[in-house]
Amino acid sequence: MAEQLTNNFPRIRFQRRDLTSRRRFADRGFTLIELMIVVSIIMILIGIAAGMYQRSVVRAKEATLRSDLSVMRQAIDHYTLDKEAAPQSLEDLVNPQSQYLREIPTDPMTSAKDWRVEFGDTVMSPDQSATGIVDVHSNSDKVSTFDGTPYNTW
Repeated sequence: MAEQLTNNFPRIRFQRRDLTSRRRFADRGFTLIELMIVVSIIMILIGIAAGMYQRSVVRAKEATLRSDLSVMRQAIDHYTLDKEAAPQSLEDLVNPQSQYLREIPTDPMTSAKDWRVEFGDTVMSPDQSATGIVDVHSNSDKVSTFDGTPYNTW
């Protein structure tokens, strides 16, 4: 009788082997579906980060443009008040004798020193003898993505 009982146990041993072989398979690594999910999540995060980076670059260029325009407009006003004549070109502002600017800034939207100047008949003081540049704008024909205005109207 004892021999007959031992002959029934190999089935249990077979089931035990089946569990250990499954455990070994799970220890080998990731499945293809798991890897595809991880890769797709990483790609989504990279796409979001790239979009945010490009928006921050545009915002930085716009801030630089606003700052450069403000500095050049102040230099034009100071030149006009000091010399009692408006500058005839932007190069007058970087003249070594009267240096109102160290150099003409580069337009961040066109990556060139191609500013569009505006001449006018405006006189800032009664002593002013000649008219000239009264304002400066960007030469870019692009439109701001954030406030919808053309850069050449700033």
